[in-house]
Amino acid sequence: MTEDVKRLVAAGRALRSAAPYQLPAVVRDVLCGRYGAQSAEFLLVDYGLTVLQPVSTRPAPPEHVLPVHGSAAGRAFGAQQPFVTQDGDGRVCVHLPVTVRGDRLGVLSVTFPPGARLDTEVEELAEVARLLGHEVVVAERDTDVYQWARRRDRLTLAAEMQWQLLPARSCSGPQYALGAQLEPAYAIFGDNFDWSASADRLLLYVTNGMGEGIEASLLTSLGINALRNARRAGVPIDDQAALADQALYARYRGEAYLSVLLVDLELSSGTVRVVDAGSPRMLLLREGAVTRLDPDAQLPLGMFEETHYAAQEFRLEPGDRLLFVSDGVHSVVAPGGEEYGERALARAIMATRLLPAADVPAAVLRELGSHRGRPEGDDDALVVCLDWFGREPAV
Repeated sequence: MTEDVKRLVAAGRALRSAAPYQLPAVVRDVLCGRYGAQSAEFLLVDYGLTVLQPVSTRPAPPEHVLPVHGSAAGRAFGAQQPFVTQDGDGRVCVHLPVTVRGDRLGVLSVTFPPGARLDTEVEELAEVARLLGHEVVVAERDTDVYQWARRRDRLTLAAEMQWQLLPARSCSGPQYALGAQLEPAYAIFGDNFDWSASADRLLLYVTNGMGEGIEASLLTSLGINALRNARRAGVPIDDQAALADQALYARYRGEAYLSVLLVDLELSSGTVRVVDAGSPRMLLLREGAVTRLDPDAQLPLGMFEETHYAAQEFRLEPGDRLLFVSDGVHSVVAPGGEEYGERALARAIMATRLLPAADVPAAVLRELGSHRGRPEGDDDALVVCLDWFGREPAV
């Protein structure tokens, strides 16, 4: 066993045996003791995707909070590549993205003494960062330390409920990449997204919530869990919609309902089955042109008893990008009265066409903030981006 493999094995063993809240301290000890580092800091990105904050048992001082845009650590986070800097004293700092299956958690920043040569060790350090990410996903079930580092401000109770309901904000596979973002991050109500991947399918729900505050979160929670329950029973998406519709109607008797776009992507062929049960919109970027996809509009879930739903099909081509938006995006009005609408959305999609799927939602939402003239609107805004690469080549 080579020395680098021995170090990685020891690092993995140390992280797996650490107490859930001690991972930052343990990875620092590993890097200082086995790699000769002077220090190491683990930073997580906040809910709004604006800053990177150190993981600590106490709120981070303002001088320790780094912007995602405009910092060395933020550059590593955005590019998803190690980034090496050198300070005025000659110390070398390696910023390493901490990512798990496409979900961007944060950055591990490791500082070495002046004159340190890391030509052959950066990839090994990147593997340590990956090991850390996998352990964080497990550890955060048993501690709030990582949740504290994800928030700049206190979340409303409704937002707390919504974030706990959500999956990761990005994920990827050989055939696809997904990214999603919600705003306002610290006071969301009922908008939501959910996804699940298997060997042969990717299922995605995009939800446009009704109402405000706790009631909106409760409605969305019931709807998403009803959809998950039906999905895990193995039924197709049209039946998933029907079963969730029954659950919502049984609880609210039509007084509250949920607008949902259900998407079932067959990974072997790129065939997409869609149930459009409400207001979320779907736009396609293909070969430099943006078009709106309009499956037959069907009733929102829970509006009437025993509604029948039917799925429609279309096929993706390699290189396609799908964008899903809630009405908090396409219906936003500028100070002058102009609705954001499809033209502005098409411009935003074209302007972000070179970005990876994980970066697109936040970029579109920044453009939306410029349109309405203030950072946050009066309604939730949700953007989900799906890139389709095509069928995985046969080995």
